[in-house]
Amino acid sequence: MEKIQDELNKQLFDNLINFLRQSHSEFQTESTEWMCRMKSSEIPTAALVLGVNVTDHDLTFKSLSEVLQDSITPYVVSLQAKECPGIKHLLQKLMGQLMNCYVDVDDSEEEECVNISQKKMRCSMASLSQWYKDVTKKSGFETSSKKRTSSSRHWQSPPIVVIFKDMESFTTKVLQDFIVISSQHIHEIPLVLIFGIATSPMIIHRLLPHSVSSLLCIELFQSLSCKEHMATVIDKLLLTTQFPFKLSEKVLQVLINIFLYHDFSVQNFIKGFQLSVVEHFYSQPLSVLCCQLQEAKKRINSLSHNQCENIRSLPSFRRYVESQVSEKQIALLTEDNFLKEVTQTLLEDLNSYHENYFPVLRCLHVFTSSLPKYPLGKQIRELHCACLGKRVWETEEYGSAVQLMRMLAKAELVAILQKCVEIFTSSSGKQFSNTIEKMEEFLTRFQNLEAETNDIQDVSVSSQNELQKKTDLYHLQKTLLELKESKRSKKLTKFEMLRFEVVDFIESLVRSYLTPAEMQTLNEVVYFNTANTLREHLNAAPRIALHTALNNPYCYLKNQTLKSDVGCISNTAPDICIAYKLHLECGRLINLVDWLEAFSTVVTAVEGKDLDSTATDQMDEIIHARFIRAVSELELLGFIKPSKQKTDHVARLTWGGC
Repeated sequence: MEKIQDELNKQLFDNLINFLRQSHSEFQTESTEWMCRMKSSEIPTAALVLGVNVTDHDLTFKSLSEVLQDSITPYVVSLQAKECPGIKHLLQKLMGQLMNCYVDVDDSEEEECVNISQKKMRCSMASLSQWYKDVTKKSGFETSSKKRTSSSRHWQSPPIVVIFKDMESFTTKVLQDFIVISSQHIHEIPLVLIFGIATSPMIIHRLLPHSVSSLLCIELFQSLSCKEHMATVIDKLLLTTQFPFKLSEKVLQVLINIFLYHDFSVQNFIKGFQLSVVEHFYSQPLSVLCCQLQEAKKRINSLSHNQCENIRSLPSFRRYVESQVSEKQIALLTEDNFLKEVTQTLLEDLNSYHENYFPVLRCLHVFTSSLPKYPLGKQIRELHCACLGKRVWETEEYGSAVQLMRMLAKAELVAILQKCVEIFTSSSGKQFSNTIEKMEEFLTRFQNLEAETNDIQDVSVSSQNELQKKTDLYHLQKTLLELKESKRSKKLTKFEMLRFEVVDFIESLVRSYLTPAEMQTLNEVVYFNTANTLREHLNAAPRIALHTALNNPYCYLKNQTLKSDVGCISNTAPDICIAYKLHLECGRLINLVDWLEAFSTVVTAVEGKDLDSTATDQMDEIIHARFIRAVSELELLGFIKPSKQKTDHVARLTWGGC
């Protein structure tokens, strides 16, 4: 997964490195352009637009810092708004991280001296400038005769890169002060700023007035959108035979919905995928066979009798057994060795199913992704979910897509067929040689196709003359009906017939290879389909959990004394549970005195006290204190709040019991 993310960010990082190298080389050679920039006090600035998936930004900036430290400069500083409420804190963080970046001392005595000097050093741009001169001189960046302790990949006078991870969160005054101060020292320090932007580059001009933004030489960099990132992750992880583990339609839909409707976070999607892997291998005993085919065959031979029974209990295997003859059914249910042989064959069939499924899925997506209104979805993940859940060719959306495919233009059909040939050629399926030949034949026929001009039936001159003549209504109606029928019976052109052949051929591929995964025998071995478990972990529902805990504490505490009938208030339950159940019986406003009396009645019932013989003004202080604590806890959890209408009442905030 890290490799996939590095590939996605490679182009962006390369552009940033080129930008930094350019500004660095100008400072290094003291070129005319840099001198002009020095005179105008402009700071090289990269505006990095990353999108609204803020939870993914930390990983992106971490990778960017590592790349910059490996190739450009060891002096990379990352700042967050919550750590820099003022300019003083910002400079402290800046110098603190810079001094930790620089390690050029071998002796322990020198290290102590450096640490002491860091503590005593005053945090200002002047001291930073002096520190930079000292450290580059000491490191041998400026004097070539001295031995360099830094790697040769770093240039002389490496720039100081300051990354503002969340620029929108920084206060305007902090940014303005830092930019103005830095611009006054830009001729001494090769400073480069990187603004991490989640919304729009216009935020720079909203936060900074023109007098400050004019001090920045800004270049815009745009990362891949989170949807493109997500599509690539799904394509590399799920739509491939490289990894045997798969997600069912419901599980994949849960992860996609969380991504689309909650946070747009690719990292959270990957964590959900990892959680699915853990849950599958933890809860499914036969997940031991979820590996590469050759390894799975070896493991099948070493299966125990209990594991063979687990195979026999799988719903998909039961369906397979029911479809066999009686002799084979008996052998499958009684002989372990025969079961192992059949299991190897079934796993081979499952592997072949995946090898054929993904190329045909991509081919169908090429046909449907350009159709108007996208009846089968614009993204391949939508088509994949539709094919996993049911027979896609039986859906209304598929029928609409086929009708639109029958109206594609010649140029579109040729381009789509060429893409399909490339897909099948690069696939690992062994049954697509005839498919490739058939598609190449279609392409050849399209190339040799000539427009047919004789297929269009012209209206005869005699018919037109008859229409022009005077006639009665009956004969006119009869003539018009004949013309209408002649238009209906018009023959198809060669192109239309060939287009119908292509669409029919694609339909045959869909019906043959895009059968639902749950119809495959032993699909439970590689497919994780417990969507409810995943939803409970990822879609937190704290209010429902609180209601369950307070209404039925046995669910979590597993104490037999806490068991009670539905609707009853157990006197052995914790105080907060008793108070919670009593408050469910009240209306919008709850009288604290009545609530306390009801609470005391329930509590004293278990203690064997007789409240009838005790005056209300002499109520047990311990029970009173327990009640106050329970009410305070309910207020802390957000179930009640003090009421301004009546001083001895509280207002109820939740309804419906969950």
